[in-house]
Amino acid sequence: MAVAQGAAGLADRYRVIAVDLRGMGGSAKPDTGYDKKTMAADVHALLGHLSIGSAHFAGHDIGAMVAYAHAANHPEATGRLALLDVSHPEESWARMPLLPEPDVRHLWWFAFNQVQGLPEQLLAGRYHLLLDWLFAAASADAASIDAHSRAVYARAYDSPDAVRAGNAWYQAFRQDIADLATYSPVTTPLLALGGEHSNYERLVADIPALGTDTRVVRVDGSGHYLPEEQPGAVMAELTRFLG
Repeated sequence: MAVAQGAAGLADRYRVIAVDLRGMGGSAKPDTGYDKKTMAADVHALLGHLSIGSAHFAGHDIGAMVAYAHAANHPEATGRLALLDVSHPEESWARMPLLPEPDVRHLWWFAFNQVQGLPEQLLAGRYHLLLDWLFAAASADAASIDAHSRAVYARAYDSPDAVRAGNAWYQAFRQDIADLATYSPVTTPLLALGGEHSNYERLVADIPALGTDTRVVRVDGSGHYLPEEQPGAVMAELTRFLG
């Protein structure tokens, strides 16, 4: 898988720890705690368990939100911070239109994931249908996410508990927005990588307010799934940034 190849490349120079966040993959799926501040506290506790005083963070999508929350709440334990194609939820997210606008990507699943109980019934055992749609809609080249990767992801999210937990990340966005309002811009160096065909322009607008030392880089030829679509470019930027 492209992500594994990228991690292996970074592992030539760094100790790489890939974290299953709360509700994700093999991690527990409790009823509460899916706000990004709490999820960042999970990661901070993991660092303590591993006797790691400080670490660099690279996160994609939900992982990027948690990485930023860690930098905001645990700056002493955050080295450098890389956000891949998504930043932290902020106030404008609460005003997304329900009806699609012409030429604007409609994030309908943000609303779908707020519904209690029904998504688990619809998606359990058939999560691959949603994943295939997302890969086709949000990538520049859907073939970059291979069949094995799709099967791994579908298996991870096929159970009702996994669907519920994944949706809970979205249901916590209003709390995340409220938490962001209490944070000062982070001082750790912050790199944001945005897909040319995804969120690059949005990151250019949003990232400068989130830190005192920020840079936004466009990943050409990529949609939302940067590590799978352009693993070489992502690894090169991360290696350059981490030093």
